Amino acid sequence: MATGTQPPQQRPGGVLDPSRAAIGARHLRTDRWWLAPAATAAGLLAFVIYSTWRAFANADYYAAPYVSPFYSPCLAENCVPMQDGPNWEIFGSWWGLSPALIILIFPLGFRLTCYYYRKAYYRGFWVSPPACAVAEPHTKYTGETRFPLIFQNVHRYFFYAAVPVALILSYDTLLTFRDEHYEWGHMGLGTVLFLINIALIWAYTLSCHSCRHIMGGRLKHFSKHPVRYRLWGWISRLNNRHALLAWASLISVALCDFYVYLLAIGAFTDPRIF
Repeated sequence: MATGTQPPQQRPGGVLDPSRAAIGARHLRTDRWWLAPAATAAGLLAFVIYSTWRAFANADYYAAPYVSPFYSPCLAENCVPMQDGPNWEIFGSWWGLSPALIILIFPLGFRLTCYYYRKAYYRGFWVSPPACAVAEPHTKYTGETRFPLIFQNVHRYFFYAAVPVALILSYDTLLTFRDEHYEWGHMGLGTVLFLINIALIWAYTLSCHSCRHIMGGRLKHFSKHPVRYRLWGWISRLNNRHALLAWASLISVALCDFYVYLLAIGAFTDPRIF
């Protein structure tokens, strides 16, 4: 039955919504605001391309005594034998793909759900928002309440997985104080790179917002928990550098992998320090 009424028109969202100020320009910034998200997108895309190539390569990831952090621990039977190294054949012989695809789930999951990396790729790839004071092109904003972004809330659990991975990489770094014949008391250029990498890995992991919250985020009385308060203070200072540590550790882990790759293909011999 006709009522003579018109169906309600759909209201535009975002900055064009009638409830917002009627400003014609999408933004009033005159600087090169797009440089930061563009550089972020380029850097993350470069790492994704490189890590994908190395993860699927399934070759040239071990040059005694160095093992690529992309392949440690090696959890399949098709791993290259590494003396005293992280050869844990948990997945047996049925796994026919690159063993890196097993272990990389955890550090990549930790980084993908990291609060800083969320900001980085939200701005760099999804332009949500592209920059401060620049309107996003999306008409509706649901945040991280719907699929698939709701899975970002598993970040804390990836942090729990990232800690043992960092411990294993610490063990790998200890093994770099051997030579190619597995004799202890030696140090090469690769050892220096691995030491820098593991320091950055731990700094990035411990500066995580989830780690900071675990230490003291739910405490009501700091005075009753002096140890946790002290740890919370240390982690808070690291947390101020979380973005820098995120990029530095991302570069260092790729650099260590590429260094091992060059050694494995015989591009040069690891320079000996002592």
